Amino acid sequence: MNRNFSSFARRVFATLAVGGMAALSGCSSSAPLFLSDGRATTLVQCPAGSDSCSQQAAASCGGAFDVVRQSSEGGTLSLIYACRAK
Repeated sequence: MNRNFSSFARRVFATLAVGGMAALSGCSSSAPLFLSDGRATTLVQCPAGSDSCSQQAAASCGGAFDVVRQSSEGGTLSLIYACRAK
């Protein structure tokens, strides 16, 4: 009886592990969000108090960008931006 339970427990664990990985993989690859004018947005994160996020956005956009939203939590700055039309 103990042998059957052990086999059952392994199957349940394997099923839960596969289900958990499938759920997590859905979170990691999301489509970009777009503004009402059609521009794609991008999220960058950097240490709060540095200008690294702005530098990354400027480099990605080739210059000008618009800040859609920014927040700071736990020492990390999150910046969502959209490149300006050229």
